[in-house]
Amino acid sequence: MSLILDQQLCFLVYSTSLSFNKAYQKLLKELGITYPQYLVLLVLWEREPQTVSKICNSLYLETSTITPLLKRLESLHLIERKREVTDERQVNITLTEKGKKLKDKVRHIPVELGNSSNLTKEEMNHLMIGLAKLRTALLKKKV
Repeated sequence: MSLILDQQLCFLVYSTSLSFNKAYQKLLKELGITYPQYLVLLVLWEREPQTVSKICNSLYLETSTITPLLKRLESLHLIERKREVTDERQVNITLTEKGKKLKDKVRHIPVELGNSSNLTKEEMNHLMIGLAKLRTALLKKKV
């Protein structure tokens, strides 16, 4: 295996991720949310309510990373945090009406970024399958 930077799979994934973040940030800025906040909202738009731990698992993040995102989304009146009545350690996250309405305002974003990728639908599907396979293998290996 080569030690040339541009020939490292990890660097290609990392630099592509940075590029995605920048592209999303430009589109999300006008809505007043960040890319990580958008990811939390995606989880909630799929299914709600969600516990903090389920959101963490969905995004492969720690509670210490998610908590500030949730606080900010709550201050923007996009989500509500409610303690579970039967177990106060559990916090359920739900969307507010404002959070639900935001979904319609972001529908164009994945399409717009997909179109700017210069990949065909088939190439995009193969790439997504390959990346999911790689992520699963790395998580199992626990390097």
